[in-house]
Order: sequence, then structure tokens, then C-alpha cells
Amino acid sequence: MARNRQRRGAAPEAVAEAVDGGRAELVPDRERARAWTLLIDGAPQSHVDLDDPAYLDFAYQRRLGHVIDLAAPPGRPLHAVHLGGGAFTLARYVAATRPRSTQQVVEIDTPLVQFVRRVLPLDPGARIRVRGGDARAGLGKLPDGWADLVLADVFSGARTPAHLTSTEFLTDVRRVLKPGGTYAANLADGPPLAHLRAQIATAAAVFPELALAADPVVLRGRRFGNAVLVASDVPLPVAELTRRVASDPHPGRVEHGRALADFTGGAAAVTDADAAPSPAPPPSAFD
Repeated sequence: MARNRQRRGAAPEAVAEAVDGGRAELVPDRERARAWTLLIDGAPQSHVDLDDPAYLDFAYQRRLGHVIDLAAPPGRPLHAVHLGGGAFTLARYVAATRPRSTQQVVEIDTPLVQFVRRVLPLDPGARIRVRGGDARAGLGKLPDGWADLVLADVFSGARTPAHLTSTEFLTDVRRVLKPGGTYAANLADGPPLAHLRAQIATAAAVFPELALAADPVVLRGRRFGNAVLVASDVPLPVAELTRRVASDPHPGRVEHGRALADFTGGAAAVTDADAAPSPAPPPSAFD
């Protein structure tokens, strides 16, 4: 069993352990005293700062943080669902920025959950419940209209499982959301962006309001990367989201309305019958 041994005054050392998804490693951030990056088989997954859980280092997590900030007036507690646990970065963020929020995390990799909770413990005062199991099955156990926010960040072997890409899946997401609630998903794709375009079309078949935030280079199909898709049954705060994403350390772009429809390019919505996992990233994606 891995142990996080540290001599007094010494820098913390990386710790690793075998989990269901491969080799999990927590690597200390040399610039922040109690911050760590989670890697699975060498691929960066998330970053956590135990001293400042409101600090989000990864660009896609900062964009999801903006969605959380804009989901309700500042400080108002939320009912939040996290499909995919990782290092619980965004659950920690919600707990720090919206105290008294009630959160459900669904993560299929039980050894990963145990590893992260041992090395990077959750605040025992935070209302964060972690359930083991498949994300879609866990979603199906939640009551109608329970959540203000559903966040999906699920990868298996660096690919989103097929059953989390369909209209049937998103229909269940909408069932769990309260009227006016927000859904946001971390999607990964590269040229020619067929998966990303299909996911936008799939969300458009279920939700009337959409926006997409990503690095302009990714949107132009020049490299593999992450995009955050946001959906709701009410108009989204697109102007403020656009301002925040553009002012990030790694500025991004937000597409919505006609521009997003044009970007989708007539792609067809995905159903359970024809769903496929997201494409695997090329080795250069983690260079």
C-alpha cells in the first residue's frame, strides 16, 4: 500500500497505486505547498490544492468552475451531481465557494476513490457523498428534479464510454435537473472533431439552450483537446461566461446560437443504438 511519507521540512514525494483504470499517481506541485496533480497511466486528470480548493489549475476545470459560479447567485448552496470523481477537484470547489451545498459524486473506480481519499482527504464537514458504480446507473438512482447542476467528466482509458454520449443518457440528465438547472460536460476530441460535433447535436436534441467553451486551436481542429459543453432549459449567461473564459490564463472562446449550430455542421444526434466511445487521444496530447 502506498504511503505519503514526508520528512519534516522536505518536499512531499509522489505516491502511486494500481487502480482499476491503470496506474494512479499523485504528483506534488512544486510551486504550491499542498497541491497535487492526479495522473492515470501518465495522463494528467486533475489538480487539487488542499490549502485553496477554489484554485483551479487545468483550463477545462477553470471553465467548469465558471459554469459553477454562474449556475446560481454567488454563495448560494447547490444540489450538485458529479459523474466521474477523479481527485474530487470540482466537488471541493463547490464546497469551498458554495458552503452548505449537497453533492453526490459517482465514480466507478473504487480503488481510485480509496487512494485519493487516503492521500488527499475530503473535508469531513463538506456535504459530499461518494457513490461507487457506473455514472449512468448512479444518475438513474437520483430523484426527478433533484439537482441544480450536473457535471460529467467521465473517462475510461482516456475515452468517454459510449453509453454516456447518447440522447437517452442526456434525457435522464434533464430528468434529474431542476427546472432552470445546468448540465456541463468535459468532452475531448481532435481533428476532424466528429465526436464533438455529434455531442453538440445530441445535447441540442434534449436541451434548448447550449454553449461550448474551448481553446480556439481545438475549435479550429488543429489539435486534440478539451471542450466544455453547457446546456440548460433556460437561457445561459453566455456574455458573462464568454468574458470569464476569455480572461483565463489560457484564454478560450465560447460559441453559442447560430455560430454553434454552424460549427455542428449538420451532425446527427447519437442514440444508444449507435453510440461509440470518444476517440483516444494521440500520444502527443500529453507531451
